Amino acid sequence: MSRLRLVLAVAVAAAVAVTGAVVGDPRPLPAVAADYPSWDDVLAARDNEGAKAAEVTRIEALLKALQADVKAKQATAVKRGDEFFVAQQAYDEAAYRAQQLQAQADAARVVADASMLQAGQLAARTQRVGGPDITATLLFGEGNTANLLNQLGMASKVNEQSSGVFAKAKQDENTAQSLTDQANLAKAALEELATIAQEKMEIAQKAADAAAAALEEEQENRARLQAQLASLKEDRIATEAEYTAGIKALWGEGAAGVVSATGWARPSGGFISSSYGWRVPPKRGASTLHGGVDLAPGCGAPIFAAHAGTVEYAGWNGGYGYYVRINHGNGLATAYGHIVAGGLRVGVGQRVGPGQLIAHVGTTGTSTGCHLHFEVRPGGGTTDPVVFLRGQGVNI
Repeated sequence: MSRLRLVLAVAVAAAVAVTGAVVGDPRPLPAVAADYPSWDDVLAARDNEGAKAAEVTRIEALLKALQADVKAKQATAVKRGDEFFVAQQAYDEAAYRAQQLQAQADAARVVADASMLQAGQLAARTQRVGGPDITATLLFGEGNTANLLNQLGMASKVNEQSSGVFAKAKQDENTAQSLTDQANLAKAALEELATIAQEKMEIAQKAADAAAAALEEEQENRARLQAQLASLKEDRIATEAEYTAGIKALWGEGAAGVVSATGWARPSGGFISSSYGWRVPPKRGASTLHGGVDLAPGCGAPIFAAHAGTVEYAGWNGGYGYYVRINHGNGLATAYGHIVAGGLRVGVGQRVGPGQLIAHVGTTGTSTGCHLHFEVRPGGGTTDPVVFLRGQGVNI
């Protein structure tokens, strides 16, 4: 083994020993694997000052470790979500430009075909009039001098006209080919950008899952640990029966109006505050693609799944803030951005139906006010959600 490979192997082994994972490994570390005290442990420690002090120290350390674990994993989730956002935005804008280039190429091809047809028709007329050598026909044909001069003048005009027509046809053909080449190159680049975006999404989702797991463990144990700590410090009798843990709100299915005959529903209420297309963003910056439509039903308003599918992302996503993406199959997905912190009501892999509550409206990420940023994503790119949903019998 070379010295460089030996050094790398030692470094990797050290990283595994310290963190439990290879450096750069996107897999989330498990939440704090703590040995939590039971209520019997707390009651037993009350009768011995040394044991009580040790138990107090132990519980306080557990609380700090839980909080630190949540903070670290949430920071990682935000960082990975930001990276996913950048990669997805790069793909969306490249896909939009590729579509525009293809449209321009198609239009140029129509023009080029018309020019070539015109040139071909002119060539055919020239052939009928005098064959390939119209000059010879003029010089050796019958007629007086005046007619000859007249025919020479006409020949000059015909030659000038035909040269212009053929030149334009060639120029149009070159333009169409150039735009087609550009469109093909843009499409080829999309595959790599799509792969990068997919990888970033998977890494971000794992980080979001790790953060969610850490937060869930902290929430599940914090109240009990604090109650146990208070029992020890206040020197009062406490039992598990006296302790009532906080219960998370349970969100059932909601209805976002009538589900259409094709199985689609309005993702939220409110008016359209920003439409689909290129725009100058609400915060300072260059013009970018606004790949969805913004609905403004008010802070905390419910967000519903627009169609049946499987949640493939639920977590932080850069400028989208807290974000959910639902895979509906056949290359079609919908996405929901700027969800309020703590407002996610679904997890990755969960099946949802049209009109089912999935989140609540917020203003996280690059946002200047509470609203839902809603996207329809066919084939990985974006399309105008208003036009799409109206085609499914849903007014938005």
